[in-house]
Amino acid sequence: MNKFLLFFLFPMFMLSQSTLNQVAKLLKEEQFVLAEEQAKNYLVTHPNNLKAIEFLGDAQGHQKKWDAAISSYKKLVEQEPNTANYHYKYGGALGMKALSISKIRALGIIGDVKTAFLKAAELDPNHIETRWALVELYMQLPGIIGGSKSKSLQYANQLENLSKVDGYLAKGYVYEYDNEPELAETYYKKAINIGGSLTCFNKLTTLYQKQNEPQKAIQNIEAAHKKHQRNALHYQIGKVAAQYNVQLKKGEQCLFTYIQNYKAKDGVPIAWAYYRLSQIYTHQKQKKEALSYIELALADLPSIKPFKNQKQVILKL
Repeated sequence: MNKFLLFFLFPMFMLSQSTLNQVAKLLKEEQFVLAEEQAKNYLVTHPNNLKAIEFLGDAQGHQKKWDAAISSYKKLVEQEPNTANYHYKYGGALGMKALSISKIRALGIIGDVKTAFLKAAELDPNHIETRWALVELYMQLPGIIGGSKSKSLQYANQLENLSKVDGYLAKGYVYEYDNEPELAETYYKKAINIGGSLTCFNKLTTLYQKQNEPQKAIQNIEAAHKKHQRNALHYQIGKVAAQYNVQLKKGEQCLFTYIQNYKAKDGVPIAWAYYRLSQIYTHQKQKKEALSYIELALADLPSIKPFKNQKQVILKL
């Protein structure tokens, strides 16, 4: 009898799993509206399926439907109170809602955000994402409502024990946020030395740009390109050159290389490379060339305000 029931139910199980796989695929492809719709439909007949509820919350969160995502993740926390990742996602949705409303209203949410993250950290001593969330939360909160640099560093140390790269990046973040750029630079460099991911390089590049050190930024991007060979890094060099009026010839060459090798996966639309070229030619008082490239940028993306403003600047040369 048991074998008969198993045989009878097997197709239904396969159908259910297939539906969840499809929702997961839609999330990966960033088709969040469809993912939400399919997850909701699935939950009509499987109201307590935790994976479907989680997928629904994920789809809602990606659409910035914070109240809906909070509701979905709260169900997970209530049904499985000992699962760290559910508390982490619940706290994350609460935190994003707090950022989207007035500071006065957000004060009533912050306590729940902190409670959710602390619970996740307690449940799973190896949960990296939760510790990152706590590092950022304690740095961003004012001291009067629980903000604390020392607590941020405490969780950064925990991250370092779990992952050297994450720990160094977290400490870099803390010191950058606290306006200690030399210490931030030290830790970002440590992260590059031990990990060397594009994320590590990008953190240091951004720091240099914030500190108005474009030469160092370009040097760091070149080091990133040497390691990773990404066409997008040609655009980044051109962007820094154009923004800060430095190494203009190198910036021009890098932008031409970016345009020549451009693919959609590079991320930045090619119109922005035209815009950066127009900035470079504007710095050099080459009005004809500058106007030519800003017209190309506007032809691709006519509604972008910086492009329109740049054209006006060029016309005044």
